[in-house]
Amino acid sequence: MSQFITSLELFLQLSAQMGTHVLFAILGGILCEKVGNLNLGVEGMMLMGASVGFATGLSTGNPLVSVLAAGIAGAVGALIYGVITVTFRGNQVVTGLALTTFGTGVSGFLGQSLSGQALPETITNFFAAYTVPVLVDIPIVGRMLFEQSAYVQAALICAVVLYIYLNKTYIGLQARAIGENPAAADASGINVTAYKYLHIVAGGFLCGVGGAYLSLVFVPRWQDNITAGAGWIAVALVIFSTWNPLKAILAAYLFGILRGVGFKMQNVGIGGTDFKIPTQLLDMLPYLATILVLVFMTLRKKKENQSPAALGNAYFREER
Repeated sequence: MSQFITSLELFLQLSAQMGTHVLFAILGGILCEKVGNLNLGVEGMMLMGASVGFATGLSTGNPLVSVLAAGIAGAVGALIYGVITVTFRGNQVVTGLALTTFGTGVSGFLGQSLSGQALPETITNFFAAYTVPVLVDIPIVGRMLFEQSAYVQAALICAVVLYIYLNKTYIGLQARAIGENPAAADASGINVTAYKYLHIVAGGFLCGVGGAYLSLVFVPRWQDNITAGAGWIAVALVIFSTWNPLKAILAAYLFGILRGVGFKMQNVGIGGTDFKIPTQLLDMLPYLATILVLVFMTLRKKKENQSPAALGNAYFREER
């Protein structure tokens, strides 16, 4: 029994690691969508953050500067999206898709000089897993949460802080009002444009930080297309989390669990015979589950599960 518990703890620990970058991306998506902007460029912003963060780590050897640079890269991508969709009122879906293409191109260009290089020990040691005494001994979830890199724990803290911000602060409630009815928010004296820019750029920052987790911590070396579609998964899991940052933790870790299952089930023994399951089939599990979740969430018509009322709609103040 103790061996089973130990195996479960290790599995959950791995699952949390595999879901951390997705959690950052979901939180970034929630920030953006709460003010009424649908940004499908999450994948591009994550790739920009991953490549810029890795390049900065190689040149500076400073872990905090690397994460900051990754976040700024994601924020710059989000700013481009904001200018087009908020100021020029461009189509949000098309702009988001263009941002993903742009981010993929940027990471591919930078990646040409990054392949095969190793990060300095100052970064790998800084982000190495560490143990929190006492708390690590909590059954099942102790190692999952308290024997991890600080990066993993930072994602959890961000989720809690973002939940408090959106639900318990005056500014957060104003941001939510913009996502529901920007005309009414504008009439009440809220600067809709400023709020949109602030939350779109902050969301892009989180996406960039999420991408950097892959290249600085999880891998940690450069690989082309290092996000492997995680940005698209994050866009879907924003819906699954019903735009709730605390539920985003569950959504991201479920994704990590499904990824972990793929690693653990590559060879299955039945009756003394080993069966090798194709890795491509196992890699499909998280994405197939995401599709099923979206179908399920679409069928549920509860009000609390619905998106912000003004999501995806450009705001024309003159039409107020």
